[in-house]
Amino acid sequence: MNTPVTVSQLNRYVKSILESDRILGNVMVKGELSNFVKHYKSGHFYFTLKDDQAAVKGVMFRSYASKVPFQPENGMAVVASGTVTLYERDGSYQLYVTDLQPDGKGALALAFEQLKDRLAKEGLFAPERKRPLPPYPARIGIVTSEGAAALQDMLNILNRRYPVATVVLAPAKVQGEGAARTIIQALKRLEQDGNCDVVIVGRGGGSMEDLWAFNDEPLARMIARYPVPIISAVGHETDFTIADFAADLRAPTPSAAVELVAPDLTDLRYTLAQREQWLEDRIRRKLEQKKQQLNLLKSHIPTPLFLLEQKSQRLHLLNTSVRTTMERKLEQMEHQLRYLAEVVEGRSPVKIFSRGYSMSTDINGTPLVSVRQVRPGQEIRTRLSDGILTSVVQTAKEKIT
Repeated sequence: MNTPVTVSQLNRYVKSILESDRILGNVMVKGELSNFVKHYKSGHFYFTLKDDQAAVKGVMFRSYASKVPFQPENGMAVVASGTVTLYERDGSYQLYVTDLQPDGKGALALAFEQLKDRLAKEGLFAPERKRPLPPYPARIGIVTSEGAAALQDMLNILNRRYPVATVVLAPAKVQGEGAARTIIQALKRLEQDGNCDVVIVGRGGGSMEDLWAFNDEPLARMIARYPVPIISAVGHETDFTIADFAADLRAPTPSAAVELVAPDLTDLRYTLAQREQWLEDRIRRKLEQKKQQLNLLKSHIPTPLFLLEQKSQRLHLLNTSVRTTMERKLEQMEHQLRYLAEVVEGRSPVKIFSRGYSMSTDINGTPLVSVRQVRPGQEIRTRLSDGILTSVVQTAKEKIT
């Protein structure tokens, strides 16, 4: 008869059997994720892997989970690699996952699509957020690897096309672990000290893994909020990264980025020469037009002598007019004065006296107009045309009406 064992002993024994199995020690299992949880403190993944008939619990510890580039989601078909063991406390076996890949699509490709869709929904790639490049930048910032062949290509093209620009290089690691962080730091240095008009961020071609630093979310947000326009020039023409969508402009290659940002000085000189000639012709035509207008005006402007003559004639006419008016006025006044003199003369007392009339006054010179003003024996004076009579009133008889 067998000796009884404890539950702990049983679970430990079963666990040792499972862990000693060569196949279960390195197994790949595909299924659909469900009940997926990322523990917010530990960073571990907990989930169930299932198909249409069965399910198995799985766990992926943070040391492995932090290297998964995409975001696992419920319903996603995945391939989990790891070991099968027993969780002694619950007596249930589970899959300890060390690698997680999407089933049918690469993990990096899926992570790229997930991040692209999420940032696009936020409006980070919206066309209205894109800024135009400055037509004639004075300072051009470049963020790339200091020893990269792409950098030398860009500098050669700039020196040939647009040598008047100042290039400000901010070296950065563009591949491998921590590369995205160094690119962000380089952009910050340019923002603080570079005083650039435009910035090129890029590197030469490579695999998706080589270019993965440019699919970093913090880097994409840094590019989108950058104070000056950014050109993303990562890889070859067929390569696309999240940085391309976040930038103000995507260039198919680093060399093409330089051609987009820097005008060709030879073409610029030719254009300036054409515009200078056009301006000269226009100014010449304008001056000729103004000269003709001036000559026309001069032909219609009277000379000082003509003006003096004209004013003299005007003055003569005014003088004649004033003299005629004054003579006419004096003649009218003379007629009026003669008439008034005749009227005055006709009404003069002397004139009246010559016709036989007289005027009597008392001795004080008060005119006598009534017999009531005198009495018999009163002395009066009478004025005639040729002198004055003094007489004494004999009688004063009032006329009876």
